[in-house]
Amino acid sequence: MSMRKFSIGAVSLVLAVAAGAAFAEGPNLGKPVSPSDLAAWDIFIMPDGTGLPPGSGTSAQGAPIFKQKCAACHGENGEGGIAGPLIGGPPHASLDGGKTIANFYPYATTIFDYVRRAMPYTQPRSLTDQEVYALTAFLLARNKLIGETDTMNAETLPKVKMPNRDNFITRFPDRI
Repeated sequence: MSMRKFSIGAVSLVLAVAAGAAFAEGPNLGKPVSPSDLAAWDIFIMPDGTGLPPGSGTSAQGAPIFKQKCAACHGENGEGGIAGPLIGGPPHASLDGGKTIANFYPYATTIFDYVRRAMPYTQPRSLTDQEVYALTAFLLARNKLIGETDTMNAETLPKVKMPNRDNFITRFPDRI
């Protein structure tokens, strides 16, 4: 009987070592991400503008882009449709008028980051950087946060002070 216990113990040990070796290689799911694959998605924009690409845009350039690519969901004037409103509501530290760009976004760079990454909903990442700057300028101007003729680019966009910025708790204040 002690030989049988030894055999079961030896088999268990062999199976454990074999299983450990199999998992050391990984479960063979997916494929490793190459640096070039990762770079295409490494598009995070910091509140201070770090990560903003070259380019620029104005509200006038953004208006036709909004009409063509955004109005179907956000309404003709950006005041809401099947998706939430982007324009309207009190431009101050209140959510009385709903969550809009003027009263909810802490940084103007967040608008660029989100639009570039996720819009239009049916074709995320399909807008050029020029189009995203133009749409950002259009949305900021329609919310009366910049002038109609102001140009948004990597230098000017981070300087836009959003009305509700001071009502957010910054998780990493040293990174702003």
